[in-house]
Parts: sequence; C-alpha cells; structure tokens
Amino acid sequence: MIKRHFLLVIAAALVVVMAIAVIVRLSFAEEGGGGPGGPGGPGRGGGGGQQVAVVDAAERTFSDSLQLVGVARGLRSVNIVSPTSELITRVLFRDGQSVRAGTPLLELQTREEDADIIEAQSRVDQARRDYERTQALADRGIAPRVTAEQAEAALRAAEASLEAAEARRGDRMIRAPFSGVLGLTSVTPGTLVGPGTVITTLDDISTIRIDFPLPERYLGRVQPGTPISATADAFAGSQFTGRIARIDTRLDEVTRAATARAEIPNPEGRIRPGMSMRVTVRQGQRQSLAVPEAAVQYEGEGAFVYRVVDGERGQIAQRVEVEAGVVEGGYVEILSGLDAGETVVASGLNRIQPGAPVTPAPRSTAQ
Repeated sequence: MIKRHFLLVIAAALVVVMAIAVIVRLSFAEEGGGGPGGPGGPGRGGGGGQQVAVVDAAERTFSDSLQLVGVARGLRSVNIVSPTSELITRVLFRDGQSVRAGTPLLELQTREEDADIIEAQSRVDQARRDYERTQALADRGIAPRVTAEQAEAALRAAEASLEAAEARRGDRMIRAPFSGVLGLTSVTPGTLVGPGTVITTLDDISTIRIDFPLPERYLGRVQPGTPISATADAFAGSQFTGRIARIDTRLDEVTRAATARAEIPNPEGRIRPGMSMRVTVRQGQRQSLAVPEAAVQYEGEGAFVYRVVDGERGQIAQRVEVEAGVVEGGYVEILSGLDAGETVVASGLNRIQPGAPVTPAPRSTAQ
C-alpha cells in the first residue's frame, strides 16, 4: 500500500515538472519574438515576412484608341473576263504569277478576225492604187480633181476598216490591265468562255486597303491621316501599321456608321484581299498612373492590388481596391485607388493574404 502511494507521488511530481518546463519554454519563445504577436509572427511585418517583388506606381503614356473590325482589299482588284464568246487557244500565265500592266494572259480563237484583217488589207491596197492612179491623172489634168478626192476618201475608209479589224483581233488577246498578282484559274486551251466568265483574278497587293465601319460619334475625332494599326488571326503577334486614307461621305442609315478606308503598306504580300482585320484607331495620347498587369487582380467587376505599407513591426501587404482603365503594353491604367510613388506587390498575389508580412525585393519603376 505504501509502495503504491509512493509511485503516485512520483508520477504527480513528474507531471508538475513537465508542466513547469513547457511554461518556461513558452515564456522564452514570446520574449524572443517567435510566438504569435512577435515580430516574426503572423500579422506582423518583421524581417521574416515573405519576400516579394515590388514596383512603384508611376505615370505612363496611354493611347486613346478604337477597336474595330474591317475587311482587307487590294489597292486595285479586278476579275479577268472574256469580252466575247470564243474558244481559248493559248493560256500564257501561271496561277499566282506576278505580272506587269499589259502582259498577255491568254489568247482566244482568231480565225474570223484574221480573215477580216486579210480582207481589209486587200481593200486598203486596192484603194491606195486607185488613189495614186487618179492623183497622177489629176496632176496631169487628164482626170478631174474631184475623182482624186473621192479616191483619197475611199483609201481613208479602207484604212479605217483595217484598223477596226486589227482592233477586233487585238480583243482576242487578253492582257493584264495593271501590275499585280494573278489568282487561280481552271481554264485551259479549248475552253469555251463567254462574256462575264471569270478567267482569273488580278490584285495589286503592294498596298492593302482596309474598309471598316466608323461609328457616327467618332467622326469629329477621326480624320484622314489618323494613324491605325491592324492585326490578323493568320499572323498572330504581327502588327501592321498605316493611316486612314479617306472616310465615306455617307453614313449607313441603319448602323449610323460611315465606311472608313485605311491603307497599309504590304511589300511582302502577307495580307491578302478578303482577310478579316482587327483595326485599332489611335485618337491621341495621355499620361495616367499605371502598374504592371501582374500587380492587378480582378474580382467580379472590381480590381485590387496589394500596397506595401508600414505595420507595427515591419512592412505588410495591404489590399487596396482600385479602378482599372485600359490595358496597353503590359500595363494597367489606374484611374483611382493609388497615388504616384506608392509601392505595390508586382507578382505572386495569389500567395499573399491581406495584412501578411512581406519583405520587398529590390524595386523597379513602372515606366
């Protein structure tokens, strides 16, 4: 019985000693700043906070711009057609060939026209002989002068008939009306074509025109000469620049928009007629406060940043609601909520809680 009581007393004494040790340890931890509420504890901004990249909010140039959708067209475009119903005897071009103005493209059958030229040439030769003979007789006083004049008129009529026959023969040779690039064709020698039959297409794509609707409310701010830029899905990451060449004099009564036409140099021929183009019309520039895109988080219809401020025992991340404007060149326009020179967390916002201690890395400036 005495032995049992002795063991209980020893066990109780051990429990008391362990409890005292725990209390002493916690007291030292609090004095050393490692416990809750110390400089390194949660909610305090001591040197033990998470290291983050920071940036100073600063003024940056932004462009006022309109985003519109247009259609690319060649500087000059035409469908090559036949002026008459006839068989093709020669095709003188290749699909996609670049040609100069006046280059022969194809020849139609010319048997009837060739015969007309031979006949007209014969009449000219005969009329010339008659004229020379009557002129000689008139000069010698044997034939009346009026006979020579009639012979001369007949010669001129015969020559006109020859020119007409040669013109009809020339219509059988179809030529490029201007310099450009030919499209695809399906005609071959022996194909019968008629008036209006499209043989191929010809486009001058050295300069591209982009037609797009310009809303009525912007007509006072956009004039010919206004710079524009354009992008196409076919060339992701590429931007093409040019200027507005002209604006239509009439507005569409339904859409209340006028058609604006921009011109973009296209020396490499990358843009092709018919492409859908996203056009940005630049209306001017302004200076606004800005921070990098990575420094802004969006929540519903609002946005916020984490501003670095001084806490009781160091720097902390303070969540600040901001009004965001346009996004341009990797920066977000800040309309309200921040002042110039204030420091915000530049990246890694998803790892930060409001009021969390942070240690700023070397700063950069949002410029």
